[in-house]
Amino acid sequence: MRFSAFVICKRFKLNGSERNLAALCAKGDTQAQKELYLRYAARIHAVCRRYAGDADDAADLLQDAFLKAFDKIAGFRFSGEGSLYAWLRRLTVNLALDRIRKKRLVRIPLQELPESDLPDPPDDAVETIPMETMLEMISSLPPERRAVFNLYCLEGWSHREIAGALGITEKGSAAILHQARTQIKQKIHQYLTAQV
Repeated sequence: MRFSAFVICKRFKLNGSERNLAALCAKGDTQAQKELYLRYAARIHAVCRRYAGDADDAADLLQDAFLKAFDKIAGFRFSGEGSLYAWLRRLTVNLALDRIRKKRLVRIPLQELPESDLPDPPDDAVETIPMETMLEMISSLPPERRAVFNLYCLEGWSHREIAGALGITEKGSAAILHQARTQIKQKIHQYLTAQV
């Protein structure tokens, strides 16, 4: 098994552009599909963790994302190295948003969180927080706040794009983002205070 994994990695590293990998996956090459999974599963799982409420939901989303990717990869258009990962990430985000829309989220009242008078934590202090802890903080947000936070802060979407994807107004998106940031800021302060 170890030797075959080495051969697979060597095969794709020698001739392993994303274009070639995607073309082989589109032809149903199971070794190429394994390589695609090995290359990107950890990063796509991090995306899933940001959108899912818990580890089980993230694992389900990861599995569904790769199944959908293998089914849709023939439609992938190569536009340079990195475009395959970007395509997988976008597919995963869209799948996560579909799940959010299907759950018909209960709207969170805008006045639910009191205005925080906490100052923004210093960047150097935030950088000391382990990535797993940050993922837990994001995952603990209610689904709608989590989605808006991820789309705006991590995916770079505009409030207009978020509003269209989630069926809310642009002002609603901005208000939900404010709530999410306030909640994350409170969690960061709690974490940093506990570390002292």
